[in-house]
Amino acid sequence: MKGNSQRGKTFARNLRKSETDAERKIWQQLRGHSLKGAKFRRQHPVGPYIVDFICINEKLIIELDGSQHQQHQDYDAERTAFLEQAGYRVLRFWDNDVLLRTESVMQAIFDAILVSPHPNPLPTNVERGSSND
Repeated sequence: MKGNSQRGKTFARNLRKSETDAERKIWQQLRGHSLKGAKFRRQHPVGPYIVDFICINEKLIIELDGSQHQQHQDYDAERTAFLEQAGYRVLRFWDNDVLLRTESVMQAIFDAILVSPHPNPLPTNVERGSSND
């Protein structure tokens, strides 16, 4: 079991080195406890998955999805169900929204931190699936 854990950590480390523009932009906003004092980690293993961003204390996961995720909706739903069953709230945003509507995305994350705990992420106009871009 420890080998799987080490492989996950190594894979997560490699993902951090090859982050997307959207991941880089959000990380600049989340790092250093700059959002309501919440400590976020990036590319962090949770069970068999590596999540984009996680605040363990708030039980909040932020996932950024590029266009390739349109073909992986079943996988994303399975992944989200696992994470929610583990007690996390999951917010998903399209990369395009992060890059073009950063303030709205950050407000949705801030709102999710303010309302703790609750069973589901707060609905926003920039969550996954609502963008027509």
